[in-house]
Amino acid sequence: MARQLHINLFVQSRGHHEGSWRHPKATPKALTDISYLQEMAQLAERGKLDSVFLADQLNVTQDATRAPRNWLEPITVLPAIAAVTERVGLIATASSTYSEPFNLARQFASIDHISGGRAAWNIVTSWSAAAASNFGDESQISHSDRYVRAEEYMQVVKALWSSWDEGAIVDNRATGEYIREGSFRPINHKGALYSVAGPLNAPRGPQGRPVLVQAGSSDTGKAFAARHAEAVFTAHLELKTAKDFYSDLKARALEFGRDPEHVIILPGLSPMIGSTESEAQQFSEELDALTDPEIGRKRLSARFGGYDFSHLPLDVPLRPEDFPTPETVEAARSRAETIVGFVKREQATLRQLLTKLAGARGHFTFAGTPNQVADLMETWVEAKAADGFNLMPPVLPWMAEIFIDEVLPILRKRGLFREEYSGSTLRDHLGLPKPS
Repeated sequence: MARQLHINLFVQSRGHHEGSWRHPKATPKALTDISYLQEMAQLAERGKLDSVFLADQLNVTQDATRAPRNWLEPITVLPAIAAVTERVGLIATASSTYSEPFNLARQFASIDHISGGRAAWNIVTSWSAAAASNFGDESQISHSDRYVRAEEYMQVVKALWSSWDEGAIVDNRATGEYIREGSFRPINHKGALYSVAGPLNAPRGPQGRPVLVQAGSSDTGKAFAARHAEAVFTAHLELKTAKDFYSDLKARALEFGRDPEHVIILPGLSPMIGSTESEAQQFSEELDALTDPEIGRKRLSARFGGYDFSHLPLDVPLRPEDFPTPETVEAARSRAETIVGFVKREQATLRQLLTKLAGARGHFTFAGTPNQVADLMETWVEAKAADGFNLMPPVLPWMAEIFIDEVLPILRKRGLFREEYSGSTLRDHLGLPKPS
C-alpha cells in the first residue's frame, strides 16, 4: 500500500507569490476580513487536508507600502476559524522570544478546548531586528541566545500543559465536587530566564497538549526540532537537500529516544497549476511580471539581518562572497543557507535569485499540470524527502481551489491521500500519540 501523505494549507496574504496581491484572481477581500480566513479554512476542510497554518510577524516591514503584509494576529484568529469548521487542524505562529510562557500555554490550551482538539503551535524564535525594537530590546537577540531561551520556554509550557490530570474536572453537582482532589499541581519552575509557579488555570485539553510545530532548519534549529517538534515545516529548492534534511532530522529524533514517525516533515511546495505545462508556465510569468526587484532586494536584506545588497547589479552572476557567511547571520540562518546554496549551484544573477524567491521565499516552486504536481509529490514522499507538504498556493484562493479540485483526486486514486477524516483531532490526522 502507498504511503499516505499529509498536507497543510499555509494561508498568507493573497498568496505566496510576491505579486499575488495584484493578480485579478486573488481574493478581493481585505487581509483583515475574517471571512477570508474562514473561507480558506473551510476550503481546506472540504479537501480533507490535515490543517491550515497562519504565520506571523511582529513589525511593519520595509516594503509595507508596496506589499500587503498586515494580516491579523494568528492566535486571535484561530477561535474564529474553529467556529466555522469541524475537523481541520488549526496552526498558529507565536514567538518564544517575545511572549510569556504562561500566557501562551493558556491561550493554546483554550484553543484546543474551543476547537475540540485541533490546536497546534508553530514555535518561532523571532529573528527580525525590527521586531526586537518593538519589545524593548535595543539590539537583536543572537541566534544561539534565542534557542537557549526557547529551550527553557519549552520546559515551562510542557510542564504547564501537564499540570492537570486527565479527567480532573468531575463537575458533580450532587456531591459538590468540581475538581478531583490532587488532580492538578504547581510546576514550581525556577530557571535562568523564567520563574513560573503554576499550575495552568485551564484543564488538560482534548489532545493532552497542542501539536508542536517548528520550522528552523539551521543545525541548532534541527536539534531543537528533534527534541520537541511533532511537525516540521522546512524549505528546500531541490530534492537532494530535502532528502538530506529528512534523513538527518529523523536520525536526530531517534538519538533523543523519539519515534521518528512522530516527527512529520513537511517541505514547502508552491505549485502553479495549469491545464497544460505551457499554461502553467504562462501563469508564472504573469505573476513574475507583477513583482518589483527592489522590493525583493529589501526582503533579501531582511533575511540576512539587514545586510546591504544595494551595490549588486541585477544581471551579473552572483558569487557566494556577495553574501555574509550563513553561520554569522543572526536573522533567518536556515534560509540564508538555502539562498547561498542556490547561488553556488545555479550561478544565478541577482534578478534570477529575486525572481526565484518571489515565488515562495525559498520554498520549492513548480509549474505544471495536476498530474505533474501529483507525480512530484509522490516522488518526494517515495524518496523519503517528505512525509507530506506545506502547501503554499501562489495565488489565493485560486490555486488552492485548483489543487483541491484537480490534484487531490489524482492523489486519492493512487492511494496517497485520505478520502475522509478518520478522527476528530489534529493528532488523529497526523497519526501522533496523545502525550501522557
